[in-house]
Amino acid sequence: MKFATIFMEEKVLIIDFGSQYTQLIARRLRELHVYSEIYPCTHIPPLDAQTKAVILSGSPYSVNDGLLPNVDLSIYRGKLPLLGVCYGAQLLANQNGGFVVPSKIREYGRANLTRIENSLLLADIQMGSQVWMSHGDTIQDIPENFEIIASTESVKVAAFKIKEEDTYAIQFHPEVTHSTDGQTMLHNFVAKIAKLKQDWTPVHFIENTTEELKSKLGNDKVILGLSGGVDSSVAAVLLKAAIGNQLTGIFIDNGLLRKNEFEQVLHAYKNMGLNVVGVDSRSRFIEALKGVSDPEQKRKIIGRVFIEVFDEEAKKVGDAKWLAQGTIYPDVIESVSVKGPSATIKSHHNVGGLPENMNLKVVEPLRMLFKDEVRNVGTALGIDPIILQRHPFPGPGLAIRILGDITNEKVNILQEADHIFISELKDKGHYGNVWQAGAIFLPVQSVGVMGDERTYENAICLRAVTSVDGMTADFCHLPHDFLGFVANRIINEVKGINRVVYDISSKPPATIEWE
Repeated sequence: MKFATIFMEEKVLIIDFGSQYTQLIARRLRELHVYSEIYPCTHIPPLDAQTKAVILSGSPYSVNDGLLPNVDLSIYRGKLPLLGVCYGAQLLANQNGGFVVPSKIREYGRANLTRIENSLLLADIQMGSQVWMSHGDTIQDIPENFEIIASTESVKVAAFKIKEEDTYAIQFHPEVTHSTDGQTMLHNFVAKIAKLKQDWTPVHFIENTTEELKSKLGNDKVILGLSGGVDSSVAAVLLKAAIGNQLTGIFIDNGLLRKNEFEQVLHAYKNMGLNVVGVDSRSRFIEALKGVSDPEQKRKIIGRVFIEVFDEEAKKVGDAKWLAQGTIYPDVIESVSVKGPSATIKSHHNVGGLPENMNLKVVEPLRMLFKDEVRNVGTALGIDPIILQRHPFPGPGLAIRILGDITNEKVNILQEADHIFISELKDKGHYGNVWQAGAIFLPVQSVGVMGDERTYENAICLRAVTSVDGMTADFCHLPHDFLGFVANRIINEVKGINRVVYDISSKPPATIEWE
């Protein structure tokens, strides 16, 4: 695996041992304006001059079971400030003669610090501070050159420091919000112990990245597949700032976008000064999907046709050397897991798997940013909030919101119902409180009554969720009168619909999308 980085004067290296919270560590550091990069413990990069501190993550595994590599921490100890979190703390103890044993009672959930010794890591932390425990093992004994700096009622070695070193460790998780002073501890580590500048800001990122792009791309032509979403839009504006009209954006209408979305987004792009080609391929996609009901097959067909259309349009640009993509950091992190490649849950990414004969080099200016950072960069670039605050929308579009086969009639019905739902969310002030919303066309017909006539028509499901990053989500508790109003509008105004339902399942066990 190869991780591309961006130019930075200083960064924190996070070594991931498989914890579900590792991405949170990076996010919390970046909230402190400190740049950080995550690497799996199986793919640790050579130490470079930009790395100023190291954090060892937690893990679902035990230091005693031999399932993870025994990382040589002597590379960092005494040379750089080092913080071990949970498994990281146990690994430090285990490698230096301490004893890590299975906990008699599994230590999971909230606990309170009952002992705090004077240390830079715990500066300004009050006795009784709540911390979040999540481990099946515990450190029973520590080596002589270790000193305990915090305990809880049931965990004697809640935190320790190695004498004569800037090496610290904690058996709880400061990165989760349940650790009420966790952000203060991380601040103490990066500011008081590592003495980092804390100058990682959107403006700093834009300045560094545009200079890097100018140097890398020179006078070469670049093509970018635009989707109308946040990531590709911010990538486009960032590239334009660096190379101007050497960039050509290709925005393909696959016939599965929201109502009027192609025209509206294309107009917005042109108002932003982007060099964009709009391609109407609606009939081509719908024809290719005719009679196909399997969700995975739909995705593969859409991906294949997208590649064909994109390839045709890219050749018209002529002499393009680079393909730009809106890849963001979670995509990069999840491409390789601690125990090997992550399982493929769903196929198709907008410009994934382009033909090798295109012979294009890839440039991904946002690959080291989280979603919220992409929006912050977009704001600093002056991008219209209409683009930046858009809800996530699936790459295959409405194809995976139409359960069963795809027809023009179903697409039109769903576009109208979805348009009413999204418009009312905006008009009634709910849109900004929802992570993602949309309508789903159900392959169900039911009896209804309109006027004096019996109907036998289709059903629409409304879906709205709240989330931080889309990994987990709860259904949005929209007001009943609002849902009733939307349902009434859809039934009255969208021909072919006589029933509307609302999805109140959360993720997990359900997913946000139905397919």
